[in-house]
Amino acid sequence: MARALRSIAWLAMHHGGTQGLRLASNLILTRILFPEAFGLMALVAMVTTGLSLFSDIGLGPAISQSPRGDDPEFLDTAWVMQVIRGVGLWLMTCLLALPVAQFYGEPDLALYLPIAGFSIAINGLVPTKLQSAHRHLLLGRVTALELIAQALGISAMVLLALYTRSVAALVMGGIIQESARLVLMNLALPGHRNRFRWNREIAAELIRFGKWIFLSTGLWFITIQGDRLILGRFLSLEMLGLYNIGYFLASFPTQLGQSVARGLMIPIYRDRPAHASPENYRKQRLLRAALIGGAAGLSIVMALIGPELVQLLYDDRYLTSGEIVTVMACAMVPAALSMTYDQAALAAGDSRSYFIYSLIRAAAQTGLILIGILWYGLFGAIAAIGLTHVVTYPALVWLARRHRVWDPLADLAFAVIAGALCALALYLHWLGVSELIGLSSS
Repeated sequence: MARALRSIAWLAMHHGGTQGLRLASNLILTRILFPEAFGLMALVAMVTTGLSLFSDIGLGPAISQSPRGDDPEFLDTAWVMQVIRGVGLWLMTCLLALPVAQFYGEPDLALYLPIAGFSIAINGLVPTKLQSAHRHLLLGRVTALELIAQALGISAMVLLALYTRSVAALVMGGIIQESARLVLMNLALPGHRNRFRWNREIAAELIRFGKWIFLSTGLWFITIQGDRLILGRFLSLEMLGLYNIGYFLASFPTQLGQSVARGLMIPIYRDRPAHASPENYRKQRLLRAALIGGAAGLSIVMALIGPELVQLLYDDRYLTSGEIVTVMACAMVPAALSMTYDQAALAAGDSRSYFIYSLIRAAAQTGLILIGILWYGLFGAIAAIGLTHVVTYPALVWLARRHRVWDPLADLAFAVIAGALCALALYLHWLGVSELIGLSSS
């Protein structure tokens, strides 16, 4: 438990620091660039993130849960697969650049996508020392290195933005950040130094475990980026940029909780299964309550202060993002329930059940967002994100019961308290929310 608490602190510091640096760069860049630039960058990020997720075969979870996760030959084979994947994704980005630009009617995407895609190839060279540190919950140095790399990338981004006044600064900043990350991880992390080595048996094991992860992460892309995939066809670049800023602020608590859960819960479920003893179950129950309570509580705070926060941080061009923060933060609250149950499946090597749940969630969210945007505009699309987690809760219960981690009393208490507080946030900001509904309908 002590190691888990230390890991929570490091993971929270990592994600909090990352988001803090992103916010600082956001505040600076919104004063240098224009809202349309953030809309265009949202489309670039959607494509590159989508390709990364659609091709993920779960090398990180595989190293975390496999008994051979410390074997140098196992790590080298996984690294070679990662390198091949990174180069392939960059080439795929180049091939998709022109069709994507034509689909969204934005010619600049044909130029920026191949440049942004090169950062994926650089990321593929990152050593497996990183996954080994996560396997053993040795996260202090990882946190420091990640934040240093991000600070270097953001600094370069700001300087380039001052010089170019274009989206090119955001794209090149990403490449500089990934390059710094690669160098730092190689030089400063302890562990096995990777080399090109291939073992067929190990590769087959990784593929067997990863085939369901491959499909699940493709569905995860639909879950976290599907809104922009759809909204990019219905909103102007300016409105998409405002939405992206609102989403960034509102999603911070949920992403923090998910980041902590992904880094922490697989080793805990693996080493201390809940069904092995009442003590394990009790400690995991307390840990889960802290995770979902913290994430949901921060989301509700963001819903309460969203418009005032945007007014304080941004200029008048971005005020609409405040109402988006309130509605989006409330929509994010139900997502807190799923952030630990799904990790129990991965810890047990049950990537098939994880895929089934991901498929149900992605299909529900895509359908609900389409219905929401067509009938109720942007407000309907945002509300659909929250409704997704409500309608897919039975599938989440199936997954949790399968691995004997379901806690129905805690879930019920969470739903009642969080629901009442979200209703309060919407009531207090109803004038602005109703304006967003009117803007969406028009």
